[in-house]
Amino acid sequence: MTEELRRSFEERGIRKVKVGGFDVDGVLRGKYISLEKFWSALEKGFGFCDVIFGWDISDQLYDNAKVTGWDTGYPDALAKIDPSTFRVLPDSPDTAHFLVDFYNQDGTPHPACPRNLLKQVEQRARDAGYTTKFSGEFEFWVFQETPQSLHDKGFRGLDPLSPGMFGYSWLREGQYQALVDDILDTCEAYDIEVEGLHTETGPGVWEAAIRYDDVIASADKAALFKTTIKQICSRHDLSATFMAKWNADLPGSSGHLHQSLWDAGGQINLFAAAGSDALSETGRHYLGGLVKLAPEMTALYSPFINSYKRYVPGVWAPLNASWGIENRTCGSRVILGPSDSAARIEFRQTAADINPHVAMAACLGAGLYGIENRLEPPPETSGDATAAVDPALALPLTLEAAVQKLRDSSAAREALGEAFVDHYLRTRDWECREYNRAVSEWELRRYFEAV
Repeated sequence: MTEELRRSFEERGIRKVKVGGFDVDGVLRGKYISLEKFWSALEKGFGFCDVIFGWDISDQLYDNAKVTGWDTGYPDALAKIDPSTFRVLPDSPDTAHFLVDFYNQDGTPHPACPRNLLKQVEQRARDAGYTTKFSGEFEFWVFQETPQSLHDKGFRGLDPLSPGMFGYSWLREGQYQALVDDILDTCEAYDIEVEGLHTETGPGVWEAAIRYDDVIASADKAALFKTTIKQICSRHDLSATFMAKWNADLPGSSGHLHQSLWDAGGQINLFAAAGSDALSETGRHYLGGLVKLAPEMTALYSPFINSYKRYVPGVWAPLNASWGIENRTCGSRVILGPSDSAARIEFRQTAADINPHVAMAACLGAGLYGIENRLEPPPETSGDATAAVDPALALPLTLEAAVQKLRDSSAAREALGEAFVDHYLRTRDWECREYNRAVSEWELRRYFEAV
């Protein structure tokens, strides 16, 4: 692999290398390293400060983390470069990009590394004889703003890319052809194949569907897509957000995850039941795990305070762990056709703010749990699933409630491992406490003068 990379570097004229990994919130943290250091690190790994697992999305240090912190002195984690993730952005053709995985100094996987988590769950699938195929589709909002103007405006009174509600607009796509071309061309060159791109309902909102791949590659592409979109928008003096709900009066941003299991050779879709209009036994048990564990894994699917602003009626977001065939009001939408190869489950609970590695690990872990325990899904929901009242299927509607369900879940710990779940719970506890001590604009407007 090293010699192959050296040849590729020479042919492409690579002079710089950028390496990075994803933190618990799904933020890509990285840095440039010299070519000399890269070749050494490719074999031995290199030190990367583990503070990226000891702070939150705004770089505030956790006061409750155990994997790193003041008591450990924030040492270096061992970062290992994954050569299979080699990419080059078209606008920086002399710079190679690689993803890294994080390990403890003794060589064991770092318990807070989301990509390691997904690798461990995917290995369980492979050991059981399964090949995984996943894909993500994301809605994102584009604004005529720069990072500086966003901060200057306090993220209020923003100018969207386009006015009005105009989903699937051929007109809007043509009006912003330069941006569309840049998204499609850059993503293709960056090994993120966009299968579909269109405007959604809302001012300046778009939706992109990324082509399926094995679960690790799919999570990489989904996570890189979010960063790449922001870089592309910046080139056009625009900004993008993947917040679940940036405006109370507008739709939220979904981040649906399509998934299926195939045979070890990746040729036979094990969710398909030949000659049937239903899932196979394997697919049915996978769905059973996905549905049963959805409430207690919600904190993994909806990681932020803002995520739960989307859990309201009438905005295409599920409110319970329901399922239905071709039913977009359900938490899990079963898709059976038009051919056996297309049979899959679309998990609709997730929003665009997910950490793709964590959310896909949770989905796959829940599905494998269902297969291992031969879980049957509840009765199919027809009509509006958001009107269902079964309390056993209800999703937690706040991060605090979701954290408590995850804390009480032995199944989540079995599916994902004690170490990661413990660290993740600590990070979400912190997120809740940070929110609880904040004074919002809503509180000031409501109480300042009147009380």
